[in-house]
Amino acid sequence: MARDPGTQRFAAQNRKARHNYFIEDTIEAGMMLVGTEVKSLRSGKASIGEAFASEKGGELFLFNAFIPEYAAATRFNHEPRRPRKLLLRGREMAKLMGAVTREGMTLVPLSIYFNERGIAKCQLGLAKGKRKVDKRDTLKERDWQRSQARILRSRNRDG
Repeated sequence: MARDPGTQRFAAQNRKARHNYFIEDTIEAGMMLVGTEVKSLRSGKASIGEAFASEKGGELFLFNAFIPEYAAATRFNHEPRRPRKLLLRGREMAKLMGAVTREGMTLVPLSIYFNERGIAKCQLGLAKGKRKVDKRDTLKERDWQRSQARILRSRNRDG
């Protein structure tokens, strides 16, 4: 589980994930990165909007995450969309892979951030896809909550 969000520095966030998926559970995973990737992440220009996590050869990888090349690096730069290995305990990975295969769920990266020790972490969400109707219901609920809060604020000012 992710710790106190106040101590984290976000490098990338997937804001559409909670709109497109029902997030059942979240888990924190370490990432195997090369030096130029870490420096590029610190600049905050990474994108995980189209990224997903999947199992390959008994290990978990983050695919399609875009970490731009580090401008100050020379010929030893990294490939921007290369698969990055995610580090999890065996029991956690078995639990996630079981849910993905049995229940048809998917692993969606919610954010990449630096923890209090300065180590890059990826917050994964075990998610089930929303249909169009579910997305509309979510929007209606959010609009209703906003208008409810607006009405209460106006009553408190008047009364």
